[in-house]
Amino acid sequence: MPDSSTGCPTTPVAVGLTAPATSPASSYSRYVQRIRRRYAAQMPLLPAGEPVRAMMQATLDALLAGGLETGAALRVLRQLVLERLVVLDCSQEAPTLHTACGSLPPEGAGVALNVVTRAMTELAELALDVAMRHSRETLDAQHGAPQAANGVPAQMWVVGMGKLGARELNVSSDIDLIYVYDQDGETAGRPDGRGQISNHEYFARQVRSVFSLIGDATEHGFVFRVDLALRPNGNSGPAAVSLSALEEYFQAQGREWERFAWLKSRVVAPLECIDSGSAQALRGPVLPFVFRRYLDYSVFDALRVLHRQIREHAAKRSAGHPERANDVKMSRGGIREIEFTVQVLQVVRGGQFPELRTRPTLDALQRVAHAGLMPQDTADAMARAYDFLRRVEHRIQYLDDQQTHVLPTRDDDLAWIARTMGYGNCCAFLCELDTHRELVAGEFDILLGGKPQCNGNGCGKAGAKLVPQLDDLLDQLPPEWPAQFRSRLALWRQHPRIRALREDSRARLSRLVQRTAQWLAEGTVTEEAALRLIDWIEPLLRRESYLALLMERPAVHERLLRLLGAAKWPARYLMQHPGVIDELASDELLHERFDAAAFSRELQQRLAALRRTGEDDEETCLNLLRRAHHVEVFRTLARDVESALTVEQVADDLSALAESILGIATHWCWKHLKNRHRSDSEGPQFAIIAYGKLGGKELGYGSDLDIVFVYEDEDERAPEVYAAFVRKLINWLTLKTGEGDLYEIDTALRPNGNSGLLVTPFAAYANYQQQRGSNTAWTWEHQAMTRARCVLGDASLRQRFDEVRRAVITAPRDPQALSREIVEMRQKVRGAHPVRGGKFDLKHSPGGMVDAEFAVQFLVLSQSARHPELIGNVGNIALLQRAEAAGLLPDGVGQDAASAYRELRRVQHRARLNEEPTQVMPPELQDERNAILALWDVIFKPGA
Repeated sequence: MPDSSTGCPTTPVAVGLTAPATSPASSYSRYVQRIRRRYAAQMPLLPAGEPVRAMMQATLDALLAGGLETGAALRVLRQLVLERLVVLDCSQEAPTLHTACGSLPPEGAGVALNVVTRAMTELAELALDVAMRHSRETLDAQHGAPQAANGVPAQMWVVGMGKLGARELNVSSDIDLIYVYDQDGETAGRPDGRGQISNHEYFARQVRSVFSLIGDATEHGFVFRVDLALRPNGNSGPAAVSLSALEEYFQAQGREWERFAWLKSRVVAPLECIDSGSAQALRGPVLPFVFRRYLDYSVFDALRVLHRQIREHAAKRSAGHPERANDVKMSRGGIREIEFTVQVLQVVRGGQFPELRTRPTLDALQRVAHAGLMPQDTADAMARAYDFLRRVEHRIQYLDDQQTHVLPTRDDDLAWIARTMGYGNCCAFLCELDTHRELVAGEFDILLGGKPQCNGNGCGKAGAKLVPQLDDLLDQLPPEWPAQFRSRLALWRQHPRIRALREDSRARLSRLVQRTAQWLAEGTVTEEAALRLIDWIEPLLRRESYLALLMERPAVHERLLRLLGAAKWPARYLMQHPGVIDELASDELLHERFDAAAFSRELQQRLAALRRTGEDDEETCLNLLRRAHHVEVFRTLARDVESALTVEQVADDLSALAESILGIATHWCWKHLKNRHRSDSEGPQFAIIAYGKLGGKELGYGSDLDIVFVYEDEDERAPEVYAAFVRKLINWLTLKTGEGDLYEIDTALRPNGNSGLLVTPFAAYANYQQQRGSNTAWTWEHQAMTRARCVLGDASLRQRFDEVRRAVITAPRDPQALSREIVEMRQKVRGAHPVRGGKFDLKHSPGGMVDAEFAVQFLVLSQSARHPELIGNVGNIALLQRAEAAGLLPDGVGQDAASAYRELRRVQHRARLNEEPTQVMPPELQDERNAILALWDVIFKPGA
């Protein structure tokens, strides 16, 4: 009878039910009924509760003790485990919640998904371990143990792929396996000298033996269906492949779709190889094959091809059988599309962002969300869909233990699935199913860019516009295109890198050129930007993933053109660090600021992910720092050229980035110091004092870091340890690797300058600055101290530095003597930077930025004892305003000079971005110059 409120049928008393309606739901399963009839005597051998490996091992031991041979015992064990899972997952029914749309499932219908998938995975691992040990004993007796040429034992690993590798195995799944052995060679032979065969033949026989133990159907069924089709060269390849042959295959023949398959790979047996760590050797060839060094958008096309093939195969299967179209795994919006969605994001970025490397789908969804590659709400919705679809998949398979993912057509079977999912009727269940699948399909379509684009080979529709081949396009460049753009493209006709491109990359390049030309015609981008794009692309043509990225993400292509057209320095930076353009894909880029805490946290997580795979060597740490630094500089640069940040905000963010890099580099470098005398948890008793632009938080693009290193450590080894540590740290910061460099380091402001110690005990540093003893600081060093701050060190050292700085800048001084010394120093600086041709140098000419800075330094050193508001390191602009407020400057002089200084910084910043001179011809900027000259005269020419 239909529910009057919804019009949906209520759960029927199903025709053909063999169990009464009052019996547990698990009793409906035809598979469970067979197991209970056949194995009633053995069922008590499996202890109560969720099946876990130790419980399964105990049950297997009992079955073997009862007289069953190994293969039969494993098969009976499987039947007992599956029966238990059906009971746990389907017999705990809860009341449904009725709504206006029918009914919704209560929370926790059945056991958690991971209870089922973990049990099936551990069953497979146990069975494979037993089969490997059993087969090896037999083969060793016949042929002796396999060994390498040097006599070292050779081993074979069972590599679980797909859901087995990810520990997500479903209840009636086959297991995708690849067998890899570590050493070629020959077996030792029998004691009588006979039976010796090659390792390759030995392991091939072992594969057949394992298959017989696991996969053959007997009177007790099978343990698991085994599929070896994912091995190198598929079914035509050898059953077992050596590690060296696998690596060669990856380099020469590995296909894009195989990277998705190997993403979830994991050695699952034998257990002794896993426990000993020898199986870790497989990571060597697998990781660089799956995760490329650069962002790899070429996988999108591979995914489209793979997905289309799967859809076509599913369509053929369902031809004449419409019921097969309702497949919760392979149909639109099914499990496979969730897996593809998360896997493509992992494969694209996992090379540079190791924290994305994980096998389980639900874990991967949260990681891509945390990385900002997917909204958290979307990831959560996809996770709910995955959980729902997997639980439906299990119920489909519980019915008859068939490897199917298609919803049953029998009304009673469908009603049972709905009921065990917690729904009161099929209508509500199917409505929920459709909702999840529509969400998944929508996200998958968004990921692949909607409808597939035409590649120039026809789109299957009459009248579809074809994209010209690249050669045809270059031979007949449209005359309406801008002249310089056409001239640059014409040079590509004979360009060796263009001619060497593969056909798919030539097609991408042709489409990119035409899209750029269209935007030129629309006025969206400038011709200068288009020319710089050509300059940027040419050196990168061998890295075809960049062409793929621009094709896959038109918004990135457009933003890249805008950035290239904005100024010369961004274009040069992008040529040096092309991988950063992926950041342009983020819609939030222009609305965010640098977050030091998040930056440090993400880098630590990235390193932890590398440590788990044994990749945290020193070179990797150096490159990790550089990639992260380049990305953050680029993010700030993109916001800068789009006028989303002021010059002061740019300087703040670049300074905060430098502090973060110093902190992380110090922490990591200390761990790599061989002769350190303190543990990792203690860390170095060490501080970094920043001067100059970093000290004043006025860092620009490409600025070097003026820093001084101090330590406070009573250990007798401290001087030697910290000297070695600082040399190593400077090398970490300045070394140019394949990923570029970080900063130039200037330590000339340390006590006694370049002739002094590279790292100084803090007490010696304090005495030097505070004029204690015969070796003391000069006035110009005290000028530098006005902009100094401690950017790294524990709270005690930071406080002590602040006390030293305060004592230095508030010390009693003769104002006239101080004035003479600062003016003399200003003249020396000016003499070192002559300006010719009557031009005004924004920084060094009279009335320039250095005049304002020296004036502020005089005010701080001469007046801060009586005016403590000048002690703080708050920047030149704020200090000028505070000095005027304190009555140290005439009304308007401080404010005008502050405004002029801000404008000169802005003009200098823009000039450097466009690689233009920072000298102008008067009367340009005359008002700003006059304001700073007035400040200079008030301070240094009071009687004039």
